[in-house]
Amino acid sequence: MLEAARERFAADGYERATIRAIAKDANIDPSMVMRYYGNKEGLFAAAVTIDLRLPDPASLSREEVGRALVTHFFTMWEENDVLTALLRVGATNQDGAERMQGVFREQVLPLAHRFCPDPEQVPARAALVSSQLLGMALTRYVLRFPPAVAMHTEEAVAWLAPTIQRYLTAPYPQ
Repeated sequence: MLEAARERFAADGYERATIRAIAKDANIDPSMVMRYYGNKEGLFAAAVTIDLRLPDPASLSREEVGRALVTHFFTMWEENDVLTALLRVGATNQDGAERMQGVFREQVLPLAHRFCPDPEQVPARAALVSSQLLGMALTRYVLRFPPAVAMHTEEAVAWLAPTIQRYLTAPYPQ
């Protein structure tokens, strides 16, 4: 049931995905979805539990954190259409936005904290990192801009990694 929900949310987005369609995909009665998850929001919350599986910050060198993080994100986006569903829903639905904010708070902020030269700047820098990575994900995997889709992953990493590196480790701009 959860796999069918993930696939349907990724394909249709939150607003267009229906309990009936998800139940049909899972070959179950729609009442079973309601029984276990209560409503579409409950099903979505269960289906899109996200662990970015970020590398252990201690295993990353300060000089290569940008490249490592961008490479990791491309791997995650290529392997996981749940992230596409979450991005679609987060942009259009308050529950989805709150889910994404939780991922940011619990997973991205701690990584930024390890590399940021000033602890007070961690939230802003983590937000800048997220803006770059989510912006690329939006244009490549959701909106499917032809140049973003056609770009080889290595080329995209080469463009984004220096920016992510700067956001995480550079001195505050004057």
